[in-house]
Parts: sequence; structure tokens; C-alpha cells
Amino acid sequence: MKIRGKAWKFGDHINTDDIIAARYLNTTDISELSLHCMETISPGFSKKIAKGDIIVAGENFGCGSSREHAPIAIKGCGISLVIAKSFARIFFRNAINIGLPIVETNFVGRIFQDDIVEVDLDKGTIVNITRNQTGDFIKYPEFLQMIIKSGGLMQWAKEKYIK
Repeated sequence: MKIRGKAWKFGDHINTDDIIAARYLNTTDISELSLHCMETISPGFSKKIAKGDIIVAGENFGCGSSREHAPIAIKGCGISLVIAKSFARIFFRNAINIGLPIVETNFVGRIFQDDIVEVDLDKGTIVNITRNQTGDFIKYPEFLQMIIKSGGLMQWAKEKYIK
């Protein structure tokens, strides 16, 4: 599965309150959550992105609370992938569970704001098209790839076990 989009660059330790502020946790409406994605650190973010864009960040992306609202808001506003140097473990699992592709790699240092990036999840490769540079990452085991391609854990389970 290939994903291509414009990079939106963020730093280290972007926490779940940066991704979706606690004041919006009184709803599970994806369209409402998506309106407020990243607004505390990038006001108007959800209005600036195009469907398919990519978030690129440093270390420990998604740290803080275990709120599933954070990856839901990211996916809901049209972000197709998050690339980071590392993820908080609970964010990592929540992202997989809702079918938001995420990639851990040191290649983030070679991606800058507005670069066009293409990621091949099946091959474990990243191409910064803007700068003509290629990197890699450890691709997910097949079962995690199937969960992501299905749109998340619940959808995968329905496809696999409910016929």
C-alpha cells in the first residue's frame, strides 16, 4: 500500500492534548473532533490540510493520556499517515486499532514542511520526492498490515470472523 502526501512537520513530544484538546473529549463525533485536530499548536490546521497529507514528527509522538480521540481526530481530518522518530506505545496501539497508518523511522530528519513524501507500507520504504531522497523503516508484520488495510481492528475482526 502506497501513501503519498504533503508533509506537515512537528517536533518532539507532541502529546494527545496537543493533538485534540481535552475540552473536545465530550464527543465521539469524528467530524467534530477533526475540526480541532492540532489546533493548540497549529491553529486552523484542519482547514489547511488536504486529504492524504502526512504528519511528520520527532520523538514520542502521541505521549500523554491514552485517549483514542487523538488518532481518530488525525484520521478524521484527512491525514493519511503519521511518520515519527518514535511513538508513545498507547498512541501506537490506538492508531493501529482505528486503522491510521503510522511509521517509525529516523528518516524524519530528511523531511521538511511542505515536502511531498511517498511511503510504501508493504516494502518499508520512504521517498522524499521533493528532495529526491530515499529511506526505510521496519515494516509491520502481515497481521498488523491487514488490520490497517481493513480500516482498523474492529473492521478487520468483522471481515475475518463474521461472515
